[in-house]
Amino acid sequence: MSVETKEQKPLSRNKLLRIAGVGWMFDAMDVGILSFIIAALAVDWGLNSSQMGWIASVNSIGMAVGALFFGALADKVGRKQIFMWTLIIFSVASGLSAFTTTLTLFLILRFFVGMGLGGELPVASTLVSESVKAEERGRVVVLLESFWAGGWLIAALIAYFVIPAEFWPIEGWRVALLITAIPAFYAIYIRIKLPDSPQFRVKEESKKRSVFQNIATLWEKKYARSTLMLWILWFAVVFSYYGMFLWLPSVMVGKGFDLISSFKYVLIMTLAQLPGYFTAAWFIERFGRKFVLVTYLLGTAASAFVFGGAETIETLLISGMLLSFFNLGAWGALYAYTPEQYPAIVRGTGAGMAAAIGRVGGIFGPLLVGTLLTKGFDISYIFAIFCVAIVIGVLAVIFLGKETKQTELL
Repeated sequence: MSVETKEQKPLSRNKLLRIAGVGWMFDAMDVGILSFIIAALAVDWGLNSSQMGWIASVNSIGMAVGALFFGALADKVGRKQIFMWTLIIFSVASGLSAFTTTLTLFLILRFFVGMGLGGELPVASTLVSESVKAEERGRVVVLLESFWAGGWLIAALIAYFVIPAEFWPIEGWRVALLITAIPAFYAIYIRIKLPDSPQFRVKEESKKRSVFQNIATLWEKKYARSTLMLWILWFAVVFSYYGMFLWLPSVMVGKGFDLISSFKYVLIMTLAQLPGYFTAAWFIERFGRKFVLVTYLLGTAASAFVFGGAETIETLLISGMLLSFFNLGAWGALYAYTPEQYPAIVRGTGAGMAAAIGRVGGIFGPLLVGTLLTKGFDISYIFAIFCVAIVIGVLAVIFLGKETKQTELL
């Protein structure tokens, strides 16, 4: 039975990658701009380290809720619809946050931004995974993740040129947030151009299953080991990523650089994300998912350890660039690896719940940094904690993970 319809035919690999990737890029732009806005708000609103940590953590709370809720819903109504609506939610909420005058209201809107982001990411990777051939699936999903670097790069450019500018009638960080509302218009294009996953369209039985049935399936004997591995891995990766990267501009300021210089240095570090993705995309179909995850995560841990203790600008830049290179390459492999653990009827739920557990780590990571900095702990000590977390994730992959390179999805 053909899965094509008169209205929509399957897109070519490149067109699918381009449409989904631009949505992914907007996600990254919003997450990336938040790290710079936290540093700017600390100056404008006189925030302490604990309050700065809460901004990042509330975003992650929303992402945890969104990943869980929208991941499960994607197995009921389809990947495309969720991809579109999550994009609208985070774009509108991000734009509205530009008009806030209190930290409380800003935090509420950041929760909804997080919901949209958290729901979209696992659903988008699932949609793309189900729409390409097995022999190129890993590479394509990593290339999808590479759009994240483009979004971070745009965020860094906005931060460097827009936020510090003094000719705006309002604060520069408000202008930056208004720019992030643009993706709402892109959702209309998605609705017209993007077909749903071929696998979802042929598995009508998935619509008859309850959310609780799908969750229970993840812990059946056949999938329990993979589920445990993914939950540990996602928690470790997201805990360390949001703890480190959302604090990068603020860490640079804490090491004695002014706000504009800090934005410039983070922009330079961000450029290293692209070769990280591209090398991971090249390796993932040659040496497998586990090899890329283990290698790039260990590279992340080593780079983080050096960055935390760096005292010269040369060491900061080199270790920061290596941190971006290895960490974002690992993220690409993670998004390729996750949907491959489950069949189509629970794939959205499985990917969404793993991401949700990860977002719990994203809540604690930034809070940990803010709390420990407030108590006077050195940043090198804090980054050492993230190194340990990453190594735990590596051990989970080695001992619990299975290789899924070129495996046909069911």
